[in-house]
Amino acid sequence: MRLTIYQLEHSPYCIPISRALGALGLGFEERNVANGDRREIIELTNGAYYQVPVLAHDDKVIFESSPTSIDVARYVDKTFAGGRLFPSQFEGLQRIVVPYIEDNVESVTFKLVDPFYLGDVEDPIERTMVRRHKERKFGPGCEEHWMLQRDDLWSEAERLLGPFDIILAKGPFLFGEAPIYSDFALFGVLGNMTYRNYNSLPTLLANLRGWFERMRTFKFDAATN
Repeated sequence: MRLTIYQLEHSPYCIPISRALGALGLGFEERNVANGDRREIIELTNGAYYQVPVLAHDDKVIFESSPTSIDVARYVDKTFAGGRLFPSQFEGLQRIVVPYIEDNVESVTFKLVDPFYLGDVEDPIERTMVRRHKERKFGPGCEEHWMLQRDDLWSEAERLLGPFDIILAKGPFLFGEAPIYSDFALFGVLGNMTYRNYNSLPTLLANLRGWFERMRTFKFDAATN
Protein backbone atom coordinates (compact mmCIF):
# COMPACT_ATOMS: atom_id res chain seq x y z
CA MET A 1 0.00 0.00 0.00
CA ARG A 2 1.24 3.48 -0.89
CA LEU A 3 0.02 6.16 1.48
CA THR A 4 1.39 9.71 1.42
CA ILE A 5 0.21 12.89 3.09
CA TYR A 6 1.23 16.16 1.45
CA GLN A 7 1.34 18.73 4.18
CA LEU A 8 2.72 21.77 5.89
CA GLU A 9 4.07 20.20 9.04
CA HIS A 10 2.76 22.99 11.27
CA SER A 11 -0.70 23.18 9.66
CA PRO A 12 -3.62 22.77 12.09
CA TYR A 13 -5.47 20.94 9.29
CA CYS A 14 -2.63 18.54 8.43
CA ILE A 15 -1.59 17.57 11.96
CA PRO A 16 -4.94 15.82 12.68
CA ILE A 17 -4.58 13.62 9.61
CA SER A 18 -0.99 12.58 10.25
CA ARG A 19 -1.71 11.96 13.95
CA ALA A 20 -4.81 9.88 13.11
CA LEU A 21 -2.83 7.80 10.62
CA GLY A 22 -0.18 7.25 13.28
CA ALA A 23 -2.78 6.35 15.90
CA LEU A 24 -4.17 3.76 13.50
CA GLY A 25 -0.74 2.18 13.16
CA LEU A 26 -0.50 2.85 9.42
CA GLY A 27 2.74 3.17 7.53
CA PHE A 28 2.74 6.41 5.56
CA GLU A 29 5.04 9.01 4.08
CA GLU A 30 4.93 12.68 5.01
CA ARG A 31 5.79 15.09 2.21
CA ASN A 32 6.32 18.65 3.39
CA VAL A 33 5.44 21.10 0.63
CA ALA A 34 6.70 24.65 0.33
CA ASN A 35 4.51 27.67 0.86
CA GLY A 36 6.13 29.27 -2.15
CA ASP A 37 5.84 26.32 -4.52
CA ARG A 38 2.70 24.19 -4.64
CA ARG A 39 3.56 22.67 -8.04
CA GLU A 40 3.62 19.14 -6.68
CA ILE A 41 0.08 19.39 -5.33
CA ILE A 42 -1.23 21.15 -8.42
CA GLU A 43 0.19 18.39 -10.62
CA LEU A 44 -1.06 15.66 -8.29
CA THR A 45 -4.62 17.01 -8.38
CA ASN A 46 -4.53 17.92 -12.08
CA GLY A 47 -4.90 21.58 -11.23
CA ALA A 48 -7.98 21.10 -9.05
CA TYR A 49 -6.34 22.03 -5.74
CA TYR A 50 -3.28 23.73 -4.28
CA GLN A 51 -3.83 23.61 -0.51
CA VAL A 52 -3.07 20.98 2.12
CA PRO A 53 -3.61 18.32 3.28
CA VAL A 54 -3.74 16.08 0.24
CA LEU A 55 -3.74 12.33 0.75
CA ALA A 56 -2.46 9.96 -1.93
CA HIS A 57 -3.61 6.37 -1.34
CA ASP A 58 -2.42 4.03 -4.07
CA ASP A 59 -4.11 5.43 -7.19
CA LYS A 60 -6.52 7.72 -5.31
CA VAL A 61 -5.91 11.41 -4.50
CA ILE A 62 -8.11 12.87 -1.78
CA PHE A 63 -8.46 16.56 -1.01
CA GLU A 64 -11.09 18.93 0.32
CA SER A 65 -14.11 19.72 -1.85
CA SER A 66 -14.89 23.02 -0.10
CA PRO A 67 -13.38 25.39 2.49
CA THR A 68 -15.49 23.78 5.22
CA SER A 69 -15.32 20.12 4.20
CA ILE A 70 -13.42 17.44 6.09
CA ASP A 71 -13.25 15.00 3.19
CA VAL A 72 -9.73 13.80 3.94
CA ALA A 73 -10.63 12.93 7.52
CA ARG A 74 -13.83 11.20 6.38
CA TYR A 75 -11.83 9.16 3.87
CA VAL A 76 -9.34 8.09 6.55
CA ASP A 77 -12.23 7.09 8.79
CA LYS A 78 -14.09 5.12 6.13
CA THR A 79 -11.02 3.44 4.64
CA PHE A 80 -8.85 2.76 7.66
CA ALA A 81 -10.59 3.56 10.96
CA GLY A 82 -13.83 1.61 10.68
CA GLY A 83 -15.93 4.53 11.91
CA ARG A 84 -13.87 5.22 15.01
CA LEU A 85 -13.21 8.83 14.05
CA PHE A 86 -16.83 9.59 13.19
CA PRO A 87 -18.99 7.24 15.27
CA SER A 88 -22.66 7.66 14.42
CA GLN A 89 -23.74 8.44 17.98
CA PHE A 90 -21.59 11.59 17.98
CA GLU A 91 -22.24 12.76 14.43
CA GLY A 92 -24.45 15.67 15.46
CA LEU A 93 -22.13 16.80 18.23
CA GLN A 94 -19.08 16.66 15.97
CA ARG A 95 -20.83 18.82 13.39
CA ILE A 96 -20.96 21.49 16.10
CA VAL A 97 -17.63 20.88 17.84
CA VAL A 98 -15.30 20.46 14.85
CA PRO A 99 -16.25 23.82 13.24
CA TYR A 100 -15.88 25.49 16.65
CA ILE A 101 -12.35 24.09 16.87
CA GLU A 102 -11.32 24.73 13.29
CA ASP A 103 -12.96 28.15 12.98
CA ASN A 104 -13.43 29.85 16.35
CA VAL A 105 -10.39 28.50 18.18
CA GLU A 106 -7.99 28.33 15.23
CA SER A 107 -8.82 31.87 14.14
CA VAL A 108 -7.20 33.08 17.36
CA THR A 109 -4.44 30.54 18.04
CA PHE A 110 -2.75 30.76 14.63
CA LYS A 111 -2.12 34.45 15.26
CA LEU A 112 0.01 33.47 18.26
CA VAL A 113 2.18 31.29 15.99
CA ASP A 114 2.48 32.99 12.62
CA PRO A 115 4.71 35.96 13.54
CA PHE A 116 7.32 33.60 15.05
CA TYR A 117 7.04 31.15 12.17
CA LEU A 118 7.46 33.93 9.61
CA GLY A 119 10.57 35.15 11.38
CA ASP A 120 12.13 31.70 11.18
CA VAL A 121 11.57 31.23 7.42
CA GLU A 122 15.08 31.65 6.03
CA ASP A 123 14.39 31.55 2.31
CA PRO A 124 13.39 35.08 1.19
CA ILE A 125 11.03 33.82 -1.54
CA GLU A 126 9.30 31.48 0.88
CA ARG A 127 9.06 34.20 3.54
CA THR A 128 7.62 36.69 1.07
CA MET A 129 5.01 34.20 -0.13
CA VAL A 130 3.93 33.44 3.43
CA ARG A 131 3.66 37.15 4.23
CA ARG A 132 1.80 37.97 1.01
CA HIS A 133 -0.67 35.13 1.59
CA LYS A 134 -1.48 36.43 5.08
CA GLU A 135 -1.60 40.08 4.11
CA ARG A 136 -3.86 39.36 1.15
CA LYS A 137 -6.37 37.90 3.60
CA PHE A 138 -5.83 39.97 6.74
CA GLY A 139 -4.33 43.22 5.51
CA PRO A 140 -0.86 44.82 5.34
CA GLY A 141 1.18 44.56 8.52
CA CYS A 142 -1.06 41.88 10.03
CA GLU A 143 1.87 39.89 11.45
CA GLU A 144 3.23 42.92 13.31
CA HIS A 145 -0.29 43.78 14.49
CA TRP A 146 -0.73 40.29 15.94
CA MET A 147 2.48 40.67 17.93
CA LEU A 148 1.14 43.89 19.43
CA GLN A 149 -2.14 42.12 20.24
CA ARG A 150 -0.43 39.09 21.75
CA ASP A 151 -1.69 39.52 25.33
CA ASP A 152 -5.30 39.94 24.19
CA LEU A 153 -5.01 37.00 21.78
CA TRP A 154 -3.62 34.82 24.54
CA SER A 155 -6.50 35.70 26.87
CA GLU A 156 -9.02 34.95 24.13
CA ALA A 157 -7.34 31.60 23.38
CA GLU A 158 -7.59 30.63 27.05
CA ARG A 159 -11.28 31.56 27.06
CA LEU A 160 -12.05 29.52 23.95
CA LEU A 161 -10.11 26.50 25.22
CA GLY A 162 -11.65 26.61 28.69
CA PRO A 163 -14.72 24.47 27.84
CA PHE A 164 -12.48 21.64 26.65
CA ASP A 165 -10.61 21.68 29.95
CA ILE A 166 -13.94 21.33 31.77
CA ILE A 167 -14.96 18.38 29.58
CA LEU A 168 -11.60 16.67 30.07
CA ALA A 169 -11.97 16.80 33.84
CA LYS A 170 -14.53 14.00 33.42
CA GLY A 171 -12.66 11.63 31.10
CA PRO A 172 -9.47 10.98 29.14
CA PHE A 173 -10.82 12.21 25.80
CA LEU A 174 -13.55 14.58 24.68
CA PHE A 175 -16.28 11.98 24.16
CA GLY A 176 -15.14 8.88 25.98
CA GLU A 177 -12.31 6.43 26.49
CA ALA A 178 -10.82 6.84 23.02
CA PRO A 179 -10.38 9.88 20.79
CA ILE A 180 -12.69 10.66 17.88
CA TYR A 181 -12.12 13.23 15.17
CA SER A 182 -12.92 16.19 17.45
CA ASP A 183 -9.91 15.19 19.55
CA PHE A 184 -7.66 15.04 16.50
CA ALA A 185 -8.96 18.39 15.24
CA LEU A 186 -8.22 20.01 18.60
CA PHE A 187 -4.82 18.34 18.70
CA GLY A 188 -4.10 19.87 15.30
CA VAL A 189 -4.95 23.38 16.43
CA LEU A 190 -2.88 23.03 19.59
CA GLY A 191 -0.08 21.31 17.70
CA ASN A 192 0.06 24.37 15.50
CA MET A 193 -0.10 26.71 18.49
CA THR A 194 2.84 24.94 20.21
CA TYR A 195 4.86 24.33 17.03
CA ARG A 196 8.62 24.62 17.66
CA ASN A 197 7.74 25.58 21.25
CA TYR A 198 6.68 29.04 20.11
CA ASN A 199 3.93 28.81 22.72
CA SER A 200 3.01 26.53 25.60
CA LEU A 201 -0.46 25.43 26.53
CA PRO A 202 -2.09 27.60 29.21
CA THR A 203 -0.84 26.55 32.64
CA LEU A 204 -4.28 26.84 34.23
CA LEU A 205 -5.80 24.31 31.79
CA ALA A 206 -4.24 21.27 33.43
CA ASN A 207 -6.76 18.78 32.06
CA LEU A 208 -6.14 19.99 28.52
CA ARG A 209 -2.40 19.71 28.99
CA GLY A 210 -2.71 16.11 30.18
CA TRP A 211 -4.99 15.26 27.26
CA PHE A 212 -2.49 16.80 24.81
CA GLU A 213 0.24 14.47 26.05
CA ARG A 214 -2.07 11.46 25.73
CA MET A 215 -2.93 12.46 22.18
CA ARG A 216 0.75 12.62 21.21
CA THR A 217 1.21 8.89 21.64
CA PHE A 218 -2.27 7.38 21.48
CA LYS A 219 -2.62 4.14 19.49
CA PHE A 220 -5.88 2.46 18.63
CA ASP A 221 -6.06 -1.23 19.52
CA ALA A 222 -8.65 -4.00 19.63
CA ALA A 223 -10.05 -2.63 22.87
CA THR A 224 -11.03 0.65 21.18
CA ASN A 225 -12.76 -0.90 18.16
